[in-house]
Amino acid sequence: MAFPGKDPIIICGAGPVGGVTALYLAREGFNVILLEKEKVLPEDLRASTFHPPSMDMLDRLDLMPRLIALGLIVPRYQYRDRRTGEIAEFDMSAIKDETKHPYRLQCEQWRLNKICVEELSKIPNAKVLFEHGVIKVLDQDATGVNILVSTPEGEKTLRGSYVIGAEGANSMIRQTSGLTYEGMTYPEKFLVASTPYPLEKFLPRLSGVNYVSDPDEWCVVLRCNNLWRVLFPTVPGDANEKLLSDEYIQDRLHHLAPKQGDYEIGHRTLYNVHQRVANTYRKGRILLAGDSAHINNPLGGMGMNGGLHDAFNLCEKFLGIRDGKAEENAALDLYDRQRRLTATKFVQEHTIANKKLMEEKDPDAQKKRQADFMRQANDPALAKKFLMKTSMINVVRESYTIQ
Repeated sequence: MAFPGKDPIIICGAGPVGGVTALYLAREGFNVILLEKEKVLPEDLRASTFHPPSMDMLDRLDLMPRLIALGLIVPRYQYRDRRTGEIAEFDMSAIKDETKHPYRLQCEQWRLNKICVEELSKIPNAKVLFEHGVIKVLDQDATGVNILVSTPEGEKTLRGSYVIGAEGANSMIRQTSGLTYEGMTYPEKFLVASTPYPLEKFLPRLSGVNYVSDPDEWCVVLRCNNLWRVLFPTVPGDANEKLLSDEYIQDRLHHLAPKQGDYEIGHRTLYNVHQRVANTYRKGRILLAGDSAHINNPLGGMGMNGGLHDAFNLCEKFLGIRDGKAEENAALDLYDRQRRLTATKFVQEHTIANKKLMEEKDPDAQKKRQADFMRQANDPALAKKFLMKTSMINVVRESYTIQ
C-alpha cells in the first residue's frame, strides 16, 4: 500500500496497545513494523480487566472468542467494607442494552499481546521485530520519521512514514521527541501478588472483582482463571527487597484472609504509581498512545482500556485519511484532542477519586461511602448510571463528540 508513504508505519512496543494498533492497521492493508525491546513477550502481572467498550472494539478484530476462552467473565463486581461486612454488588446486566459485552473480562494483558503477535505473523505486510528497543528519535521531515534502534546486530536507523510510541510510561519516543509527561507520582508503591488459594473460603460472596475498604489496609481482590490477584498499597520508603519478600507478602495475605500455614505465592510485582498525561499526543508524524501518552493508578482498570481506546481511535483516523474522508493534519490533530482531553478530564479525575475513596481511614467517611455504593447498587436506575460511567461506555462515546 502506498499510503501514507513508501515507508511502513512503525509501532513501538508490543504490549496490548501496540499489538492491537499493528494488527488493526495490518489487516487494513497498511505496511507495519512492530518493535519490541524484549527477546520474548513478558508474562507479568499487569492489567487484567477488559471493560465492555474495549471488548466491543476487540470484537471488530475477531479477538474476543479467544480472549474469552482464556479469561474469566465477571458479570458482577463489589465494593466491600471489611470492618462491617457490608457488600455493594453491581450487576452489569443493567447495561446489556448498551453493549455486546455486559460484563468485565478478567484476562491478563499478556494473553492479548501473544494473540496479536501470532496474528501478525500471518500477515505478509506486517513484521514483528524482537530485541529492537528504541534509543531515540533522530529527526522527521515531510514524509517520514527516522529513529535509532538497538538490535542484536547493533544500533540501526529505521524509517517510518509515521512512528507510534506505545512502549509504555518510559517511552523513548516521547522522551526524545521533547514531549513532556505532566502530572505526579505517588509516594507509595503498589504490590500485586497472586495465589491459587481459594480466598472465597474466607471472604463470603466474593465476586471476580472486589474493591475492599479497610481502615488498616485496603486492597483489591481480582480473579484470573485459577489464580486470585491481590493488590496492596505499601508504606513509602520501605525497601523493594522487603516488599517483594515472602515474609512480607505472607503477612499481607494472612491479614486479608488468615489461614493455617503459608500461602502458595505465584507472581509478584511491585510498581510505582503515577498520574500523568503527555502535553500532546502528536508531534508531526510522531504519535503517542497508551501508557506512553497517559498513565494512572490501576483502581478501576482504566489504564489499559484507555490505551485500547486510543488505538482504535487512531487507526480509525488513518483509515479516514486513506479513504479520502479526512484531511491528514486535521484528523491526527483531532485524535490528539479526543484522546488527550478524555484522559485529562475523565480518566485522571476518576482514578484519583477512586484512590482517595479506597484509602479513606475516617470511620464515618467510610460508612458514608459504603452506604452510597449500596444505595446505587440497589436502585436499578442509579446502578445503570453508575455502570455506564465505570464501564467507560460513557467516556468513549463522549470522546467522539470532541471536535
